[in-house]
Amino acid sequence: MARTTPAPERGRPFGERFRRSLLPVFTALVVAYLSLPILVMILFGFNDIQGRFNFAWQGFTLEHWGNVFSRFPALNQALINSLTVAVVATTVATILGTLIGLALTRYEFRGRGPLNLLIFLPIATPEIVLGASLLALFVSVAAPLGMATIIIAHIMFNISFVVVTVRARIAGFDRHLEEAAMDLGADEWTTFRKVTLPLIFPGIMAAALLAFALSIDDFVITQFTAGAQTLTFPLWVYGASRIGVPPQVNVMGTIIFLVALVGIVLWLYLQRRDVTARPTSLNE
Repeated sequence: MARTTPAPERGRPFGERFRRSLLPVFTALVVAYLSLPILVMILFGFNDIQGRFNFAWQGFTLEHWGNVFSRFPALNQALINSLTVAVVATTVATILGTLIGLALTRYEFRGRGPLNLLIFLPIATPEIVLGASLLALFVSVAAPLGMATIIIAHIMFNISFVVVTVRARIAGFDRHLEEAAMDLGADEWTTFRKVTLPLIFPGIMAAALLAFALSIDDFVITQFTAGAQTLTFPLWVYGASRIGVPPQVNVMGTIIFLVALVGIVLWLYLQRRDVTARPTSLNE
């Protein structure tokens, strides 16, 4: 039986070649559009400004990278506050969201349907509505606004994103692996620790990264729940933007972006190494 070979690229009609190249070109344009603000941020971290405003390119300098943490002490404290809120809120939201995702996926209980709806409400509700509602709640119970109220607010909206992400991972989970572990004598806790948790851990990690990014970036809800004495990195940048954002903000943004990029690349590398190592371990 004769094999049919695909037609060479040059022999295809122009219309077909155009349609085949349309999607890659469109994807490249979208990626360039998404990357342009990041590139501008990185570039203006090297801008040798001769005044207050960092809106026009005036020359190249490395001075701002040398004094990034010494020029504005208030900016350093704002960044520390943002990192503290993000770490605490991500940790608590990831633990609670993972447990809720497991409960909603694995078990049938009274109120499961309404709970599914409530989980999606913080995602669907505009942030300004959430911020105003949380402010009204904290004021009604006479809670002092500050770091604690910011953390509570961030945990609240991050739980929904963690639940959705973890549930997507659990939905494709093969329950036969757990049954096999129990057939071999493992109890429920051992099965969860040695079988379930390692298999859903990529989803948990993805949910944690998403929650961390949303928390450290949030402005609207933080503005409502921070009070007058507490500043986070987005709040400080917003206040500085009215008189001129210093290049140190761009440098800090670049550092945060590079750290996140290195973390994503490392995580993808570990996942790929784990996938390539599985056939070898099975053959052994």
